Amino acid sequence: MVQVRASEPNDTQAIAAVILPIQQVEFGIPITLEAQPDLSNIEQFYRHGCGNFWVAEVDGQVVGTIALLDISNNEAALRKMFVAAPFRGREFGIAQSLLSKLVAWAALHGVASIYLGTTAKFLAAHRFYEKNGFAEVAKSTLPQTFPVMSVDTKFYRLSLSANAA
Repeated sequence: MVQVRASEPNDTQAIAAVILPIQQVEFGIPITLEAQPDLSNIEQFYRHGCGNFWVAEVDGQVVGTIALLDISNNEAALRKMFVAAPFRGREFGIAQSLLSKLVAWAALHGVASIYLGTTAKFLAAHRFYEKNGFAEVAKSTLPQTFPVMSVDTKFYRLSLSANAA
């Protein structure tokens, strides 16, 4: 049974244990925990405005993460969406559960648009985002407050304006 819940301060190590192997080993991105200060201070980095950070658990084990970063003007950035390899796929539905929680939260908090950046390597992620209504956008159309990462090569936007307050 999958449970999606807001992260807690004692989840920090479990969150890093999901994210770092995917970044470093699976996709060969040479990034360290120290280079991601948001993971060491989730409360301060994500929990302001419409922002939040969630984890997915299976039998008490953190197996997925997702975050919403408030970038102002009723806009937000989807960040840190990762699911451990053994728990991917429709049979688990973890990615869908995480994204559904984030989109529902965003709509409830008046977000008009959610943006995300990803690398060309994350092909399955691209299909997943597109299936869920995200449309590819040019980097030049991103809000100035969007936090572009050095590895980002593709950008997407989900419009929630019909749901925005």
